[in-house]
Parts: sequence; C-alpha cells; structure tokens
Amino acid sequence: MATYSEIQAWVKKKYGWTPKSCWIAHCKELNGLSVRKSHRRKGERIEPCPESKRSAIEAAFRYFEMMK
Repeated sequence: MATYSEIQAWVKKKYGWTPKSCWIAHCKELNGLSVRKSHRRKGERIEPCPESKRSAIEAAFRYFEMMK
C-alpha cells in the first residue's frame, strides 16, 4: 500500500496540485480502505475531501493498486 507522501507526489505530478492528507484519509474511508485515526483528530472529520478532488485521489489509489 502506498504512503500518503507517495500519493501526494503522484497527484502533484499528474494533476498539478497536492492533496491534503485528511483528503486522502477521507477518500480511503469512502472506498473501504483501512485508515488509522489521527492522534490530532477529535471527533468528526473537520475537512472532508471536496468532490472535485476525489477522482484524482482515487486515480492514485488505482495506480498504486490499492483499489480496482
């Protein structure tokens, strides 16, 4: 499984922007991938991934064979 840094680097190279780690975690949850709870997070997710950014992050998941 790819690290958050690897996903961020791939998205930056392919799409020209860097996803926030909380966006990656949110997309992982939406796609049923395992995610650990951040020690900094208290309660509900404050900053979910915007709909317009999800497809690029999910493309990275497919590239790194984390999902089909």
